Amino acid sequence: MISPLSLEQTQLKESLDKILLSPTDPSAEVTEIPGYKLVYVNGACPRNYRVYKADSMIGVIFQHITHWSNGVDSLRYAEPIDAAVGLDGFMNVARISRTATEQPPTEEELLDKEFDALTFEDWERLKKYVPQVKDLVAA
Repeated sequence: MISPLSLEQTQLKESLDKILLSPTDPSAEVTEIPGYKLVYVNGACPRNYRVYKADSMIGVIFQHITHWSNGVDSLRYAEPIDAAVGLDGFMNVARISRTATEQPPTEEELLDKEFDALTFEDWERLKKYVPQVKDLVAA
């Protein structure tokens, strides 16, 4: 006897398998445009495509009846290449602004991390760190 739960799990697994096809999978529906590969995921209107640049997925674009969109801006694009380039540009700017605003953790913050989570550079910083002693009271 097949329970409804096991049937739902099987259907979910099958749909995830289709969604997660790589652009090199022979079953994947791949559209190549200059500089990018679009891999069809699902949907009728809009159709959803994962966008790959080289071997890295950069995001998702959508094919509507009259236009393309990329979900990161409110523009309507006539061609998929324009939606992919807009997405790529947005992701590059987001990556640059994120790294420009991120500050490395302080030594105090590094001391709160688990040992296994520290990088070689973190260990080197901690070796040189001399804590500032303030308000210590002998017990």
